[in-house]
Amino acid sequence: MLAVVRSYWVHGVEGQPVTVEVKVQKGLPLFTVVGLPAGAVREGKERVFAALAQSGMALPPRRITVNLAPADMPKSGSGFDLPIAVALLTALGHLPAEALTGCAFVGELGLDASVRPIRGAIALAMSCRAQDRKRLFVPLGNAREAAAVPGVEVVGVESLDQVLGLLRGDLEPAPVPPRISGRPPRRHPDLGDVRGQPLVKRALVIAAAGGHSLLMSGPPGSGKTMLARRLPGLLPALAERESLEVTRVHSVAGLLDGDDPVKTDRPFRAPHHTISAGGLIGGGNPPRPGEISLAHLGVLFLDELPEFNRSVLETLRQPMESGQVHISRVRHTVTFPARFQVIAAMNPCPCGQGGEDCVCADRDVARYRSRLSGPLLDRIDLQVEVGPVTWNELTGTVDGTGWDSAAAGEMVAGARALQSRRYSRDGAVNALVPAREVTEVCRLSDSGSRLLEAGIGRYKLSARSVHRTLRVARTIADLARKDGLGTHEVAEALRLRAGLGRGSGPSADPRRVPAAARPPGGAPLFPGASSD
Repeated sequence: MLAVVRSYWVHGVEGQPVTVEVKVQKGLPLFTVVGLPAGAVREGKERVFAALAQSGMALPPRRITVNLAPADMPKSGSGFDLPIAVALLTALGHLPAEALTGCAFVGELGLDASVRPIRGAIALAMSCRAQDRKRLFVPLGNAREAAAVPGVEVVGVESLDQVLGLLRGDLEPAPVPPRISGRPPRRHPDLGDVRGQPLVKRALVIAAAGGHSLLMSGPPGSGKTMLARRLPGLLPALAERESLEVTRVHSVAGLLDGDDPVKTDRPFRAPHHTISAGGLIGGGNPPRPGEISLAHLGVLFLDELPEFNRSVLETLRQPMESGQVHISRVRHTVTFPARFQVIAAMNPCPCGQGGEDCVCADRDVARYRSRLSGPLLDRIDLQVEVGPVTWNELTGTVDGTGWDSAAAGEMVAGARALQSRRYSRDGAVNALVPAREVTEVCRLSDSGSRLLEAGIGRYKLSARSVHRTLRVARTIADLARKDGLGTHEVAEALRLRAGLGRGSGPSADPRRVPAAARPPGGAPLFPGASSD
């Protein structure tokens, strides 16, 4: 007798449909699983045998063949246990075939016939909805997660006996346990806690408003890490579609909270500098998401940037441009989403002091900075110096901006709203404007064009750097609610683009604006900045 059950498995972060076919026929007792099953799938037959025996339904001595179609794609994971058991019971006549109409099943079986949670349930539910299947049986531990996908009836089950009762009509589906409510919203560190650093705060607001990458260079204790950890508090909340994207990645990685699985905060990932290339971009067998995918639609903070292995850092170049990472294996290729915002921090030299206090030899400083390749730095939009904080700033006598996260967040939200209307889609930011649209979106005034031309020659900007400078200038104009890009916007973008080329130490105060980047009239461009 033949039975067919619908199921899904996770390939990358996508749910792939699988048809589970079970044939029971006369012959020598044998249980065979075909369709390129991985180790966990092949071992599933032992779990199925034990679970059926625990439920009082021992298998007869027959030849049993299980086919996972399509048969030419390798399949992994333990989520096929439940659909194989259901198909087997249907083939043996314990379940009516019509009860399976419109249903799909995923779940791992325990030896005691319990149904255990699996990874990627929300991705499977999204695939189920795309296939127009109305009912999805999942482990009870995955029910809250899968129920976040509208349009699918999620049935959470705890045991194989419960599945049988539901399909026979003896039991009614229990309501999906609600997500824990009343939990206080996550509180991000406030920008107002950081004393001084008006220029870097301004750069942080610009980075948040336009989705730009940012590199901060300064001595230890100047506030680089404090500033980076305040960026998520400036970013707008995830939209519903974005929330499902982030939850899907974290579900595949097995990092969800079972009580409140749906992610509503933007991710903030801060891997240690000893991380491997596989840990950063993803890998393994089967491939799992790396840190850049776990930071999707959020922030990837790389502290002590030159201490990372150079070959590891170079793997960031392609994902920073495309917003995806492709991992190729012999039998298949996996694509993970990776639209993240890089915030990096570094010391100016090996000793960390820089300037007049530096004790490093020139060759040591050159070797230290050469750990960061030109192509990688070319992809970082904002590069600023972080100077030491004065006593008056530290004690609160002088505050360069007076901004807190609430005020800065309102500025960011207004700029992002302009960008959403401009690009006619939610979540669109200036940093992701395609190169072919840059000249149309970033229209320069005559004076702004002349200043940018001078800046290209002075700072030796590549074509990529020019486009990134224009995108930053567009964000600065959005923060000021301006349509065109004039001298002020271009000057500030150039200053923030070439900030690390001015040296470090007391003679290079990052709060001071270079004369070449000063607008007509000599007015300072930044809150709290002075002109040199």
